[in-house]
Amino acid sequence: MTPLLEFREVRLSRTRRGSAAWEPGAGITTDAIVSFEVRPHETLAIIGDGQSGAGLLAGLALGLDRPTGGSVLTMGTEIATLPRWEQLAFRRRVGYLPEGDGLLQNLSLRDNVRLPLRFGSDFRPREIEGRVDVIMAQLRIARVAAMRPAEASLEDGRRAALARALAFDPELVILEAPFEGLPDRTAAELLEAARGGETEHGGRRAVLITSPDLPALLRPRVDRMLRLVAGRLEVAA
Repeated sequence: MTPLLEFREVRLSRTRRGSAAWEPGAGITTDAIVSFEVRPHETLAIIGDGQSGAGLLAGLALGLDRPTGGSVLTMGTEIATLPRWEQLAFRRRVGYLPEGDGLLQNLSLRDNVRLPLRFGSDFRPREIEGRVDVIMAQLRIARVAAMRPAEASLEDGRRAALARALAFDPELVILEAPFEGLPDRTAAELLEAARGGETEHGGRRAVLITSPDLPALLRPRVDRMLRLVAGRLEVAA
């Protein structure tokens, strides 16, 4: 199968800007060169602390940053090389949950989930509301829909952020440190929501997780787990 995401000898430079809340790049102690791919239906976890460069991967995959060496293909396209308007349109094909949650504090949880559909689709208002209803029910946050992020619990905020990431039902989902501070049972539920159910080939969606660690309960639900350490990707035990 053609990979949905492919890193080809990509340099993770310590001088790069980065896009995650870890402030990746500032504390990286080595220039790593990494190659890996995420295939359709696969869940891949890449584990690494703030100095490893793992926090740069999502920004590179989404074209928010450009590698100083190598290339990144997302669904066969180098997003960072596209014109600005094409980049924005292309990113809607990828679900993205940034570290923390990235929710807009002046909007309710429901409005946060609705936002990408309002401005990134040609759905009619009734179709948008129906889609939002379904996603929020799936993530079990309908009861807190009117709350703003500061009023909601950490768990509900993370659920809303994942609901927003899944708004367009993407083939590929990228999760940055998605389970930090959550009970293992909740983390397992969110991972299953991101995978989108099971098919004969694996998860309905492909998922890339970048995180300092992964709860033991989730490891059996991950197809591959790699650790980025000392500038190298290794199979994690």
